[in-house]
Amino acid sequence: MRALIVTAVAAEADSVANGLTGPTPHPDPVTPEPRALPGGYLLSRRDLPGLAADVLVGGVGPAAAAAATATALALADYSLVVSAGIGGGFAPAAPVGSLVVADAVVAADLGAETPDGFLDVRQLGFGHSVHLPPAELAARAAEATGALLAPVLTVSTVTGTAEGAARLAARHPLAGAEAMEGFGVAEAAAAHRLPVLEIRAVSNAVGPRDRDTWRIGDALAALTAGFRALGPVLVTWGERHEHR
Repeated sequence: MRALIVTAVAAEADSVANGLTGPTPHPDPVTPEPRALPGGYLLSRRDLPGLAADVLVGGVGPAAAAAATATALALADYSLVVSAGIGGGFAPAAPVGSLVVADAVVAADLGAETPDGFLDVRQLGFGHSVHLPPAELAARAAEATGALLAPVLTVSTVTGTAEGAARLAARHPLAGAEAMEGFGVAEAAAAHRLPVLEIRAVSNAVGPRDRDTWRIGDALAALTAGFRALGPVLVTWGERHEHR
């Protein structure tokens, strides 16, 4: 199976790649130097038995993620697209340092404010606001990685206040995490009729912005450990599904 794994920044891509195959010095015949794609995106390759994984640095935010993913998908054939990186966790369900696997990828702030509250794009009649990963794959990924299985919200503006966190939690009471790229990745995957998976390592609690409490290093380490466990799940799922 060939999977496209989309991250926002290089540190996330390195964590994913190291989880799949361990740190690999360059140059290497199996893991080549990162190469540029049209639009300035960087792509590197990790291979293990039964799985070829292209790890993409796609940029921050849903628009950049969608553009980078669509570019990569137009240039090669894939069986699965994965959005991966760090994000904020909704306490107490997703504490700092934990993992969240999405059972729904949700565009949480794409819509309109009205006197009666927020309306998402589905309610406005302009499309859909949720993508659903394959239920079996998401469940097996969560089990293998020890992750919380819950909706992951995509936002264009990271939540930085208690009031903002409360509004999001009220609209999405089951949410486990928020990040900035998942829905963009999922939109591009859906346009190519490909399944999507999202996994987030929690670096901070959703709520008041306090950089002193963020544990980005711990979240990146959790992301590496998560992909070490996730690799065999992707191989098994690919063997069962990609030729159906």
